[in-house]
Amino acid sequence: MLGEAEPQWLSEEVKTGTTIIAIQFNGGVVLGSDSRVSAGESVVNRVMNKLSPLHDKIYCALSGSAADAQTIAEMVNYQLDVHSMEIGEDPQVRSAATLVKNISYKYKEELSAHLIVAGWDRKEGGQVFATLKGLLTRQPFAVGGSGSSYVYGFVDAEYRKGMGKKECQQFVINTLSLAMNRDGSSGGVAYLVTIDEHGTEENVILGNDLPTFFDQ
Repeated sequence: MLGEAEPQWLSEEVKTGTTIIAIQFNGGVVLGSDSRVSAGESVVNRVMNKLSPLHDKIYCALSGSAADAQTIAEMVNYQLDVHSMEIGEDPQVRSAATLVKNISYKYKEELSAHLIVAGWDRKEGGQVFATLKGLLTRQPFAVGGSGSSYVYGFVDAEYRKGMGKKECQQFVINTLSLAMNRDGSSGGVAYLVTIDEHGTEENVILGNDLPTFFDQ
């Protein structure tokens, strides 16, 4: 009937969820994410790869609004290509993270996205940067998304300075597995990207192959 108020769910903000992580090791970085894209209580995509390349040896992990995060990644990817041609060499990881930070701050009222930028360059090796609405901070590891609140205790307890490549890969897999078990907005498969001076390696771990802990 005319004059009736619209249902509350039409005006509510749609909640999204994910789990992303990146960690630095001596000589490179490992990034990981789940694959579930949710809108409120609905799963709209089960196998989205949330690890987006910004350049040959620089990737970002996406969280927040999928459309907003992908748009930022595409803008930075284009700007880095132009920057790389101008300087005649591969861009630095910090340059990519700064571009993400600048876009996130400029459009902080319009965009809802949080990107973790990680990669390898000749100057400083493997690096991980967290960016959020103008924040830019380098960290040995970073986690984000709705699933991160379930695993902060785990990553703080299990992280050790000086871990090797294989240890960091297993650290990322274990973190994602725990988050996907606890967080209803995280799930699907686990995507991994390992970056070092030799190049980029991408892996997919199916849900049935992820480690179990309390379910054993």
